[in-house]
Amino acid sequence: MSATPNPFLIAAAAATALAGLLHAGCIVFGAPWYRFFGAGERMAELAASGSLYPTLVSSAIVVVLALWSAYALSGAGVIAHLPLLRLGLCVITAVFLLRGLAGIPLAFLQTGRPPTFWWWSSAICLAIGLLHLLGLRQVWTQL
Repeated sequence: MSATPNPFLIAAAAATALAGLLHAGCIVFGAPWYRFFGAGERMAELAASGSLYPTLVSSAIVVVLALWSAYALSGAGVIAHLPLLRLGLCVITAVFLLRGLAGIPLAFLQTGRPPTFWWWSSAICLAIGLLHLLGLRQVWTQL
């Protein structure tokens, strides 16, 4: 663990954990939350009908985001060094940045989700990706 934890990776971990908590909220609060956060009417209807599919998908996302948050905390020097930390942080950073950039053209396509969903979610993913990138750049030699 580092004597001076990296603030960018700590912020990235917090933002990623918050995203995970919001996905968990969709599981707990059901269809209204799926609708509000732009999961689509089909997911909201499945949740309202008691289908396990939205819960399973959201649970998988929660687990992935929790793991990614832990990797950011590890890279920041807050928790112990996790396996394949450098590679993991590179992949996580790339996924957030690519998802953020991919959402821009998707906002102009008929995807079944409103353009505002793509703009907001892309901006959030880009912001989290940039936090990872800035933090990763600063701690690269220590990983």
